Amino acid sequence: MKLNRIIDLDWTFRVLTIGLGVLMLFHGVHKVLNGVDFIIPLLESYNVPYAEYVSYGVYVGEVFAPLLLISGYYIRVAGAIIVFNMLVALFLVHRDEIFTLTDYGSLSIETPLLYLIIGLALFLSKEPHR
Repeated sequence: MKLNRIIDLDWTFRVLTIGLGVLMLFHGVHKVLNGVDFIIPLLESYNVPYAEYVSYGVYVGEVFAPLLLISGYYIRVAGAIIVFNMLVALFLVHRDEIFTLTDYGSLSIETPLLYLIIGLALFLSKEPHR
């Protein structure tokens, strides 16, 4: 580690991967416990074929990818999956909120956008050496 570097990038990378993994996993656990039935009509409204099966893809983005991030394996793949998951979520669930603000002046889609940005950063990153 160089003397002029304030933080160790390996640890910064791990904080991002574990942090995003844990936060996304909460969404996944909720869907494991309560199901994904609410996604099917959203997919059907866009004429997605086999919507009842496609809806299970949310488990890949909100359970499988976060577990990869937490474990530290296939981080770039997990980042790409989360980016795709968040793009679909923004399009299906948050489309009407994209250009709106909360009462406090922040973007209404701030949380999914942060997940998307961190996932993109992890996908584009060069994983630190272990």
